[in-house]
Amino acid sequence: MRQRRRVLAATTALLAAVPLAIAAMSANASIPPPASGWTQVWGDDFNGPGGTLPSSSNWIFDLGHGYPGGPANWGTGEIQNYTNSTNNIKLDGNGNLRITALKDGAGNWTSARIETQRSNFKPPAGGKLAIEGRIQMPNVTGEAALGYWPAFWTLGAPYRGNYWNWPGIGEFDIMENVNGINSVWGVLHCDVAPGGACGEFTGIGNSRTCPGASCQTAFHTYRFEWDDAAKTFTWFVDGQSFHQVTQARVGVNVWNAMTSHAGHFILLNLAMGGAFPNALNNNQPTPVAATQSGHSMVVDYVAVYSSGGGTTTPPTTTTSNPGGGGSAYSELQAENASERSGGSVAPGDGGSGVHQIGNGGYLKFSGVNFGTGPARQFYARVASGAGGGVSGLVEVRLGSRTAAPVGSFAVGSTGGWDSWRTIPANISNITGTHDVYITFTSGQPSPYVSVNWVKFGT
Repeated sequence: MRQRRRVLAATTALLAAVPLAIAAMSANASIPPPASGWTQVWGDDFNGPGGTLPSSSNWIFDLGHGYPGGPANWGTGEIQNYTNSTNNIKLDGNGNLRITALKDGAGNWTSARIETQRSNFKPPAGGKLAIEGRIQMPNVTGEAALGYWPAFWTLGAPYRGNYWNWPGIGEFDIMENVNGINSVWGVLHCDVAPGGACGEFTGIGNSRTCPGASCQTAFHTYRFEWDDAAKTFTWFVDGQSFHQVTQARVGVNVWNAMTSHAGHFILLNLAMGGAFPNALNNNQPTPVAATQSGHSMVVDYVAVYSSGGGTTTPPTTTTSNPGGGGSAYSELQAENASERSGGSVAPGDGGSGVHQIGNGGYLKFSGVNFGTGPARQFYARVASGAGGGVSGLVEVRLGSRTAAPVGSFAVGSTGGWDSWRTIPANISNITGTHDVYITFTSGQPSPYVSVNWVKFGT
């Protein structure tokens, strides 16, 4: 997670709003249809058997106290240990996802955090993207709520596998709340920290009370819209806008750094303690002895919509690609490469992959069709249980495995050989049909990466 501190003062960040007479609502059975002119491009309604985990096809579970090799305590000072236990995260059988913070007898807190498998959410050129969720914050207030920090937000795709390029890659906090206060915060993080165009580590933020029933006692709809034509970011709660940031405010270069990469991925988490709740507790540590265990952030649905422009993302159809060829925009399964050197085929991540590849290994996919594209992004589903200090590059080459790479990313340990992550990289504009080589280069002899699949995006 992002390196940042929260120093928003309650006296300036809590903005009054005229309450509307609406009642608390229960979960919807499904994602509501998009408004006129919008198209749903992704979503999860969290319908499923009670007591089960959310779909691993849609979500990655973040575990522990930070990304491998990233800042401690997720960069924010929060104290909980994130797990994938159904004690902390599960479908409730009534169309909701529940993320629950728990304190054990020794005073240790656990909770959960998930992020979308997809990391390419962005508007079509000249169009709009909307990210929306219907959420009830933990229903606890006062001293018993001190330290609770639910959030619904995004990070720029290049953060994956790097963890030190925040805030330049952009962070959109669609909904944040702390300490059971009846307010929603919307915040943009950008540029450099400290300082920069977004005034880090605080960011450019605004807040308001939830319309009608409180944030804690009812579901409310939180929405973020990114307008590529108008160059604006706008935040909403229950259809009412309460915050906007324009390109003019942060500058063209800062805006482009947040928006010109592959896109963003979405996160849901319930943190305990950290800089933001502490700041709004008179700069005193949270949680406290009176903080109650067992309250949940309840999510009815998360959906992504687009409007105008062209297509927002490349096709996502999966094909087995026998012999290694096929569409560049489908998942090219590693075990089906037409040539392979290094590693071994073994089960993993719901299928098979090529495991524990080291320096000098490669995968060849013959006759991969990029069409008119052009393809500007490369994605690989990888895992690594490499020891400390062991890492290497995953590179893309066209026509020959000795050709100059057209793109690459570095990978080290992801936390284990079964801890899979989808990592993006920029590539130059690729069109036509090519033999694609995925090559592996490292300064150490030890294996450092397993690959499930690779694919490309526009």
